[in-house]
Amino acid sequence: MPTIDLMNQNGSKVGDIELSDAVFGIEPNVDVLHDAVVMQQASKRQGTHKTKNRSERKGGGAKPWRQKGTGRARHGSIRSPLWVKGGIVFGPTPRQYGYKLPKKVRRLAIKSAYSSKVKDNEVVVVDDLQLEAPKTKDMIKILSSLSVEETALVVTADYNEQVALSARNIEGVTFATVDDANALELLNHDKLIITQGAVEKVEEVLA
Repeated sequence: MPTIDLMNQNGSKVGDIELSDAVFGIEPNVDVLHDAVVMQQASKRQGTHKTKNRSERKGGGAKPWRQKGTGRARHGSIRSPLWVKGGIVFGPTPRQYGYKLPKKVRRLAIKSAYSSKVKDNEVVVVDDLQLEAPKTKDMIKILSSLSVEETALVVTADYNEQVALSARNIEGVTFATVDDANALELLNHDKLIITQGAVEKVEEVLA
Protein backbone atom coordinates (compact mmCIF):
# COMPACT_ATOMS: atom_id res chain seq x y z
CA MET A 1 0.00 0.00 0.00
CA PRO A 2 1.70 3.27 -1.12
CA THR A 3 2.27 5.80 1.67
CA ILE A 4 3.08 9.42 0.85
CA ASP A 5 3.35 12.69 2.75
CA LEU A 6 0.21 14.64 3.56
CA MET A 7 0.86 18.36 3.13
CA ASN A 8 -1.06 21.51 3.93
CA GLN A 9 -1.38 24.34 1.44
CA ASN A 10 1.50 26.19 3.10
CA GLY A 11 3.89 23.39 2.15
CA SER A 12 4.29 21.85 5.62
CA LYS A 13 3.97 18.13 6.27
CA VAL A 14 1.05 17.36 8.56
CA GLY A 15 1.13 13.56 8.42
CA ASP A 16 1.14 10.53 6.13
CA ILE A 17 -1.61 9.11 3.98
CA GLU A 18 -1.97 5.52 2.81
CA LEU A 19 -3.28 5.13 -0.71
CA SER A 20 -5.37 2.21 -1.87
CA ASP A 21 -3.45 -0.48 -3.75
CA ALA A 22 -6.49 -1.10 -5.93
CA VAL A 23 -6.37 2.44 -7.34
CA PHE A 24 -2.94 3.95 -6.74
CA GLY A 25 -0.79 0.83 -6.53
CA ILE A 26 -1.52 -1.24 -9.64
CA GLU A 27 0.93 -1.88 -12.45
CA PRO A 28 0.02 0.72 -15.12
CA ASN A 29 -1.36 -0.85 -18.29
CA VAL A 30 0.35 1.09 -21.07
CA ASP A 31 -1.82 -0.31 -23.87
CA VAL A 32 -5.05 0.62 -22.12
CA LEU A 33 -3.67 4.09 -21.31
CA HIS A 34 -2.86 4.58 -24.99
CA ASP A 35 -6.36 3.51 -26.02
CA ALA A 36 -7.94 5.92 -23.52
CA VAL A 37 -5.78 8.86 -24.60
CA VAL A 38 -6.52 8.25 -28.30
CA MET A 39 -10.25 8.03 -27.53
CA GLN A 40 -10.22 11.33 -25.62
CA GLN A 41 -8.20 13.09 -28.31
CA ALA A 42 -10.58 11.79 -30.97
CA SER A 43 -13.56 13.08 -28.99
CA LYS A 44 -12.02 16.57 -28.96
CA ARG A 45 -11.92 16.77 -32.75
CA GLN A 46 -14.54 19.15 -34.11
CA GLY A 47 -15.19 17.28 -37.33
CA THR A 48 -16.51 20.42 -39.06
CA HIS A 49 -14.46 19.93 -42.24
CA LYS A 50 -16.50 20.17 -45.43
CA THR A 51 -15.98 20.21 -49.19
CA LYS A 52 -18.60 20.61 -51.91
CA ASN A 53 -19.38 17.83 -54.34
CA ARG A 54 -20.57 18.52 -57.87
CA SER A 55 -24.22 18.76 -56.83
CA GLU A 56 -23.41 21.55 -54.36
CA ARG A 57 -21.35 23.71 -56.71
CA LYS A 58 -23.01 26.73 -58.32
CA GLY A 59 -23.64 26.61 -62.06
CA GLY A 60 -23.19 23.76 -64.50
CA GLY A 61 -26.82 23.45 -65.54
CA ALA A 62 -26.19 23.76 -69.26
CA LYS A 63 -23.95 21.60 -71.40
CA PRO A 64 -20.77 23.68 -72.11
CA TRP A 65 -20.75 22.85 -75.84
CA ARG A 66 -22.37 20.38 -78.17
CA GLN A 67 -21.47 16.72 -77.94
CA LYS A 68 -19.87 16.31 -81.37
CA GLY A 69 -18.13 18.34 -84.00
CA THR A 70 -16.04 20.76 -81.92
CA GLY A 71 -12.85 18.69 -81.73
CA ARG A 72 -12.90 18.99 -77.96
CA ALA A 73 -13.65 16.40 -75.29
CA ARG A 74 -17.23 15.56 -74.37
CA HIS A 75 -18.50 17.44 -71.30
CA GLY A 76 -21.89 17.72 -69.70
CA SER A 77 -21.21 20.16 -66.84
CA ILE A 78 -18.62 22.75 -65.92
CA ARG A 79 -18.93 21.54 -62.30
CA SER A 80 -17.46 18.16 -63.13
CA PRO A 81 -14.54 17.24 -60.84
CA LEU A 82 -12.32 17.48 -63.92
CA TRP A 83 -12.89 21.22 -64.16
CA VAL A 84 -11.42 24.10 -62.18
CA LYS A 85 -14.00 25.09 -59.52
CA GLY A 86 -15.65 21.73 -60.05
CA GLY A 87 -16.89 19.46 -57.31
CA ILE A 88 -14.56 17.51 -55.03
CA VAL A 89 -14.61 13.72 -55.24
CA PHE A 90 -14.82 11.86 -51.90
CA GLY A 91 -13.92 15.00 -49.91
CA PRO A 92 -14.35 15.27 -46.14
CA THR A 93 -17.82 15.85 -44.77
CA PRO A 94 -18.90 16.78 -41.21
CA ARG A 95 -18.68 13.82 -38.85
CA GLN A 96 -18.16 12.88 -35.22
CA TYR A 97 -14.83 11.26 -34.45
CA GLY A 98 -15.69 10.37 -30.86
CA TYR A 99 -16.25 6.81 -29.73
CA LYS A 100 -16.47 4.98 -26.41
CA LEU A 101 -14.37 2.33 -24.74
CA PRO A 102 -15.92 -0.34 -22.49
CA LYS A 103 -16.51 0.83 -18.92
CA LYS A 104 -14.00 -1.63 -17.43
CA VAL A 105 -11.33 -0.43 -19.86
CA ARG A 106 -11.96 3.22 -18.94
CA ARG A 107 -11.75 2.39 -15.23
CA LEU A 108 -8.48 0.51 -15.74
CA ALA A 109 -7.09 3.45 -17.72
CA ILE A 110 -7.82 6.03 -15.02
CA LYS A 111 -6.40 3.72 -12.32
CA SER A 112 -3.30 3.16 -14.43
CA ALA A 113 -2.90 6.94 -14.81
CA TYR A 114 -3.17 7.51 -11.04
CA SER A 115 -0.77 4.64 -10.31
CA SER A 116 1.80 5.90 -12.81
CA LYS A 117 1.75 9.30 -11.08
CA VAL A 118 2.39 7.67 -7.70
CA LYS A 119 5.07 5.41 -9.18
CA ASP A 120 6.91 8.44 -10.64
CA ASN A 121 6.59 10.46 -7.38
CA GLU A 122 4.48 13.09 -9.12
CA VAL A 123 1.61 13.21 -6.61
CA VAL A 124 1.18 15.86 -3.90
CA VAL A 125 -1.69 15.20 -1.47
CA VAL A 126 -2.97 18.30 0.34
CA ASP A 127 -5.23 18.11 3.39
CA ASP A 128 -7.42 20.89 1.98
CA LEU A 129 -7.38 23.82 -0.45
CA GLN A 130 -9.16 26.94 0.77
CA LEU A 131 -9.00 30.48 -0.60
CA GLU A 132 -10.93 33.42 0.80
CA ALA A 133 -11.33 34.93 -2.65
CA PRO A 134 -10.32 34.01 -6.20
CA LYS A 135 -6.79 35.40 -6.53
CA THR A 136 -4.22 34.11 -8.98
CA LYS A 137 -1.43 35.44 -6.76
CA ASP A 138 -2.60 33.28 -3.83
CA MET A 139 -2.73 30.17 -6.02
CA ILE A 140 0.78 30.82 -7.30
CA LYS A 141 1.94 31.14 -3.69
CA ILE A 142 0.37 27.76 -2.80
CA LEU A 143 1.99 26.04 -5.78
CA SER A 144 5.34 27.59 -4.87
CA SER A 145 4.97 26.35 -1.27
CA LEU A 146 4.34 22.84 -2.60
CA SER A 147 7.49 23.08 -4.79
CA VAL A 148 5.48 22.80 -8.00
CA GLU A 149 7.48 24.33 -10.84
CA GLU A 150 6.09 22.31 -13.75
CA THR A 151 2.63 21.89 -15.21
CA ALA A 152 0.10 20.75 -12.63
CA LEU A 153 -3.38 19.29 -12.46
CA VAL A 154 -5.28 20.41 -9.35
CA VAL A 155 -8.01 17.93 -8.35
CA THR A 156 -10.60 18.47 -5.62
CA ALA A 157 -13.52 16.30 -4.50
CA ASP A 158 -16.15 18.82 -5.55
CA TYR A 159 -16.17 22.05 -7.53
CA ASN A 160 -14.33 24.81 -5.66
CA GLU A 161 -15.03 28.13 -7.36
CA GLN A 162 -12.24 30.05 -5.60
CA VAL A 163 -9.61 27.47 -6.54
CA ALA A 164 -10.93 27.09 -10.10
CA LEU A 165 -10.92 30.83 -10.77
CA SER A 166 -7.53 31.31 -9.13
CA ALA A 167 -5.90 28.57 -11.21
CA ARG A 168 -7.38 29.26 -14.62
CA ASN A 169 -5.01 32.11 -15.53
CA ILE A 170 -1.84 30.25 -14.57
CA GLU A 171 -0.10 28.78 -17.59
CA GLY A 172 0.27 25.02 -17.37
CA VAL A 173 -2.13 24.67 -14.42
CA THR A 174 -5.53 23.01 -14.86
CA PHE A 175 -8.32 22.58 -12.32
CA ALA A 176 -10.62 19.54 -12.31
CA THR A 177 -12.95 17.73 -9.96
CA VAL A 178 -12.68 13.98 -9.36
CA ASP A 179 -15.54 13.42 -11.80
CA ASP A 180 -13.83 15.44 -14.55
CA ALA A 181 -10.26 14.14 -14.18
CA ASN A 182 -9.31 11.71 -16.94
CA ALA A 183 -6.27 9.80 -18.16
CA LEU A 184 -5.36 12.40 -20.79
CA GLU A 185 -5.32 15.27 -18.27
CA LEU A 186 -3.36 13.24 -15.73
CA LEU A 187 -0.68 12.28 -18.24
CA ASN A 188 -0.50 15.75 -19.79
CA HIS A 189 0.62 17.36 -16.51
CA ASP A 190 3.88 16.85 -14.66
CA LYS A 191 2.36 17.05 -11.16
CA LEU A 192 -0.92 15.96 -9.63
CA ILE A 193 -2.09 18.16 -6.75
CA ILE A 194 -4.98 16.32 -5.12
CA THR A 195 -6.84 17.00 -1.89
CA GLN A 196 -7.34 14.37 0.79
CA GLY A 197 -11.09 14.47 0.20
CA ALA A 198 -10.54 13.85 -3.50
CA VAL A 199 -8.31 10.85 -2.73
CA GLU A 200 -11.06 9.35 -0.57
CA LYS A 201 -13.64 9.93 -3.28
CA VAL A 202 -11.42 8.39 -5.99
CA GLU A 203 -10.86 5.32 -3.82
CA GLU A 204 -14.56 5.06 -3.07
CA VAL A 205 -15.49 5.18 -6.75
CA LEU A 206 -12.69 3.09 -8.28
CA ALA A 207 -11.54 0.66 -5.58
